[in-house]
Order: sequence, then C-alpha cells, then structure tokens
Amino acid sequence: MAKEALDRFLTPQLKELRDKGLYNLIDTVEGPNGPEVQINGKTVINLSSNNYLGLANHDRLKQKAIEAVKKYGVGAGAVRTINGTLPIHNELEKRVAELKYTEAAIAFQSGFNCNMGAISAVMTKRDAIISDELNHASIIDGCRLSGARILRVKHQDMADLRRVAKEATESGLYEKIMYITDGVFSMDGDVAKLPEIVEIADEFDLITYVDDAHGSGVMGAGAGTVKHFGLSDRIDFQIGTLSKAIGVVGGYVAGSQKLIDWLKVRARPFLFSTAMTPSDAAACMEAIDMMMESTQRVHKLWENGDYLKAGLKRQGFNIGHSQTPITPCMIGDEGLTQLFSRRLMEEGVYAKSITFPTVPKGAGRVRNMPTAAHTKGILDKALAVYEKIGKELNIL
Repeated sequence: MAKEALDRFLTPQLKELRDKGLYNLIDTVEGPNGPEVQINGKTVINLSSNNYLGLANHDRLKQKAIEAVKKYGVGAGAVRTINGTLPIHNELEKRVAELKYTEAAIAFQSGFNCNMGAISAVMTKRDAIISDELNHASIIDGCRLSGARILRVKHQDMADLRRVAKEATESGLYEKIMYITDGVFSMDGDVAKLPEIVEIADEFDLITYVDDAHGSGVMGAGAGTVKHFGLSDRIDFQIGTLSKAIGVVGGYVAGSQKLIDWLKVRARPFLFSTAMTPSDAAACMEAIDMMMESTQRVHKLWENGDYLKAGLKRQGFNIGHSQTPITPCMIGDEGLTQLFSRRLMEEGVYAKSITFPTVPKGAGRVRNMPTAAHTKGILDKALAVYEKIGKELNIL
C-alpha cells in the first residue's frame, strides 16, 4: 500500500534525526508573546522571540486590528489582482515605502513569499545570482525557483565577492547579475557590509538585493540596515517581514516604482495567494506609525541586548561576534546544545536550541533574543539561570 511505502521512508529518517539530536520539538505558547510566556502551564522568561520591539501584543495594534475587522471583515476574499485589494493594503504599502525611503512598496503574505516571488519575477535561467553562503533559506529557495545560476560566495568576504562578480561579468554568459545578502544575519547577528557591497555592485553593474528581515525595526533607528548606512538610493530591492519588529505577519518589497509595478504583475505569491487579512494590514500600519513616532523602543531593544551580552560574556559564555541585539551562546555539539536548552527551560528560561540544518553541523547554539519589552530584572533572572546551567554542564 502507498501508506506503507511512505512509512518505510519516514520511520528511519525520523529515528536518525532523533538519534543525532536534530529533531526539534515544537512548543505551544499558551497566550500572548511577551517577555514572559506560558508553556505547559508554566511561566518562563522568553528569549526565543523575534518580537523585537514588543509590539505583538500591544493595545494600539489590537485596537486597530479590531476596527479593521469591523469595517472590512476577517478576510480580503480574493487575491490582490482580482478584488482582494482594500484601501488598507494600499495605505500599508505607502507607509512601508515612507519607512524605507523608497518610491514604492508591495505587501506580501509573508517574508518567505517575498523572496520566493521577487527573485523569480526578475531573475531567469539566463541570469546569475551571487549569494552569501549564510543567506536565509527563503533566499536560497527563491534563487532556485528563478532558474538562475547560483554563485555562492564566502560569508561577508568582500574579496571573494569581487572575484566572483568579476568572473561572472567577464564570462559574458549572463544577461544580468544580482547580488543577494541578508542585512542582518539572524543566527550570528552580524551586519552586511553594505558600503563595500554597493561599491562592488557599481563596479560590476550588479543588481543589489538586501533581505532586511532582522534589520527592519532594529537598525537605522528602525528604518533598517540600508538606512543605517545611508544607502537607500543605492539598493535596488529592500525586503523585510512584518512579523518580527513590526510584530504582526506578512512581508514587503520596497524599491523603485517600476520595480513594484513589475512585481504586481509578475510575482507569483502576490498573484496567486489571497491578500493579507484586513486586521493584519491595519496592525502592521499602526506598528510602523509607532516606530516613526518615536525611536524609544529601538533604543530600549539595543540597551537590553547590550546588557544581556555583557552578562553572558562576563560569565564566560562564547557569544560569537554579533553586532546586533541577537545574542547567540555558541555550544557546538548538537546534543549538548539541546540538553542545555532543555535545562534552561526546566529552570524557567525559554531559549531554543539552534542546530543543523539551520546552522552548519557542529555549530549548535542557543539563540537569545532580548526585546524592548524585557526589564533588567527579568534579564538578571535569566543570567542567573545561564550561569547555573553553564557550570552544571561544564560549558563554563
């Protein structure tokens, strides 16, 4: 039977993942995502969230979402290109463009959809994409979907980027060449070297594409990594999510009016998926308004990130070379990494283990993400648990 054939495949594969410590259990959060959360009826300190500015449960966002449901209903009812575009979608796109300092923007249902849709709408099998080796999985999948030749370069290695760009350009094999990078790399917290990247891009006529999912709301006083470096007029694509610092769900591409016009007729997730819900669009817009009103939450995020890093480093943990509030505790061995995470949880700190395939084998770490909503008191409690478990497991 077909079912037996599937079971014969899945059973040993799942066993292998569990034996190697690579099987990730999914927890259920029993309430709002905040600095502390409820899991299995237990209150724990939450250091696993991408809710950077603490907006996911903010009263202003909830109120706007409720108002939008009352006005427009719970769903848009269709894809954007049929009759699923509501005034609130157009308003959100204008607001995103304003935040990102671009001519226009387009909203997608997720950040993953942005990369799947935007890359394949512009790049073809006649082209080449130069991609940083640590780019996000959605970038990798978007590149594959495009059919373009993928040329991987060493992480943040500008000499390697120049070499590959020169070889690709001089080969004469490609109609156009794009360079893609994360703005902030989510697992290590380092920041793309955009000033050097744009110089190389200008020299070799590369299209530039920055996925700023973890930089928007964090870098550039909230406007993102591109704005942080003052390069809004020199990057072709700015990609981001509406689910991290913005605190809701969805994604966007910001760029020139011509680019957005093209994506609205060629990006397949936009063309063939129902539009984001009215409540989501309204909440996203309110979050952006709050970010543009004040940078207080951004400053608090950085303050908390620096505080946690200093505490962990003082205790003797290897926290890598993060340039952002993202704070990894580098463990290495996958089994030890998962054990460390489990013991933290048992002592009241929720910090998930990150292992292969999210990071390379042997590079296991616990990724800590303080937010603007954490207090110093909460972080002090977390640091005390880290020190206790670090010594218990001979990590310190």
